[in-house]
Amino acid sequence: MSNIDFIHEEKAADIGNFLVGRLLPFRQKRSIGPFVFIDHMGPAHLKEYENLDVGPHPHIGLSTLTYLFEGAIMHRDSIGNAIEIQPGAVNWMTAGEGVVHSERTPEYLRVQDKYLHGLQIWVALPKDKEHIEPNFSHVEAEQLPTWVEDGVQYKLIAGEALGRKSGVPVYSKLYMIEIKNLEAKRIDFKEQLYGESGLYILEGGVRKDEHVYGPKQILITKDAHLCSFDLEANSTIYIFGGEPFPEERFIYWNFVSSEKSVIEKAKEDWKAQRFPKIDGEEGFVPLPGT
Repeated sequence: MSNIDFIHEEKAADIGNFLVGRLLPFRQKRSIGPFVFIDHMGPAHLKEYENLDVGPHPHIGLSTLTYLFEGAIMHRDSIGNAIEIQPGAVNWMTAGEGVVHSERTPEYLRVQDKYLHGLQIWVALPKDKEHIEPNFSHVEAEQLPTWVEDGVQYKLIAGEALGRKSGVPVYSKLYMIEIKNLEAKRIDFKEQLYGESGLYILEGGVRKDEHVYGPKQILITKDAHLCSFDLEANSTIYIFGGEPFPEERFIYWNFVSSEKSVIEKAKEDWKAQRFPKIDGEEGFVPLPGT
């Protein structure tokens, strides 16, 4: 019997002047392990007058993971970090009780044509970590576990899996794995993964039980530890998942919490601008509907 529970097509979503493909959540599935939100940005060819400008906006109760394939984003936050993320590196920002950040095209790229392409991901925090002090970690591409096995290239972007551990400081049992290949290969992760698991196809295709799934599709397994599939030639896929939390997570805008009252307070705090500020930034993204 097939181990695939859901097949979901990427849907377009608008984040200001930038169109992204929204992968998670969707109606049948609100989370995969601790992962509650995944956006596929681009690929976009931006002219010299087109730039990414997501102004100061808040988060609570989650960690954000930014992973680029092409381009660059300048990250600034209310903890005092100002760092440019480049392809292959990981920006990991834990909001905890509350953080504000902005995401913009770096100054040196704002006067030329450029590309932007990547993933932006939210990972919910365990209930006992939802109100911790915010913190930030930047992990360079060469610091991530990368290996080749049977002609297939693997990278463990975050978490623990396949006998390896990423240096990204996660708070729960999870994994995010990049897989690239040149020739068609059978991938067998039986007994090596855990919890819930999702597979996102960026390029190429995945064959399972006589069906072929292509780019911009996400496959969600019924049981992660039974995960096996055939990878078509020249594919790039991402597998993510882990142990789900026992409590439901509520999401409103950029806020994630196991308690609706916490989200309501965050909404009022943002409207009243009681969140911390970002040095050198002006303005803010208003609460939806205000």
